[in-house]
Amino acid sequence: MVDMPTYRSLLFVPGDRPDRFARALSAGADAVCLDLEDSVGADRKHEARSAIRDWLGTAADRPCAVGARINGLVGLDVVSDLAALRERPLDFLMVPKVENAGDLAQLALTLSGQGLWPIIETPLGLRHAWDIVAAPGVMGALFGAFDYAAAADCALEWEPLLFARSQVVAACAASGVQRLDAPCGDISDLEGLREGARRARALGFTGKACIHPGQIGGVHQAWTPSEADLDFARRALAAFEKSGGASVRLDGRMVDLPVALAARRVFSRVGK
Repeated sequence: MVDMPTYRSLLFVPGDRPDRFARALSAGADAVCLDLEDSVGADRKHEARSAIRDWLGTAADRPCAVGARINGLVGLDVVSDLAALRERPLDFLMVPKVENAGDLAQLALTLSGQGLWPIIETPLGLRHAWDIVAAPGVMGALFGAFDYAAAADCALEWEPLLFARSQVVAACAASGVQRLDAPCGDISDLEGLREGARRARALGFTGKACIHPGQIGGVHQAWTPSEADLDFARRALAAFEKSGGASVRLDGRMVDLPVALAARRVFSRVGK
């Protein structure tokens, strides 16, 4: 596990659109991911690599974490991706369609400090998710809902994907790494975004990916404790400490060690 700040939001930016890079960094996301995979056409991969490499060599103002999503580990594109990104200042590499931990372990040996974010987006990847997220250098994992739904031939809706999402959360929680939910594909559906983010937060995801700056606010809202949450957490911790660690009743609820730990996590999400 690699120690790092928690990303509530991660904003994808097409790698062949360098005109958007600086704006993405100033949009307020916790992390920006320069993309070499799905958002870049096959005939634009070379331009995207050059654009990212050049920009990383000159960009000085970086108010958030910056990483890159490379192409899948099977094929020639990834070789060119890694060559273009070598010795460039990146906080992480996102790796699509990871299906076994061994491939990640090999990749980690070639890196110079960047953390790894595997994307769990195939049934085989889901089967091996516990080993994948426990591999050396892994910071967290992204659930790739779009590719998973296509591979499993299921609807791209919450209920059909609940099992897969839950498995990713459980695997990441067991290894103590972050877990990001898939982005909302409809950038005009802000209500759907907020509801999806709320559900993801309730399920145990630590953040959610975005594909448009307009989605960042709704995502952050879902992972920002309300005043009522903070008030209960504050009083729960005080009551638990006063009881000497014994279970105690507060507002009709029992406060014991798991509740106290959850209260501490509430404060960690606001830096308190």
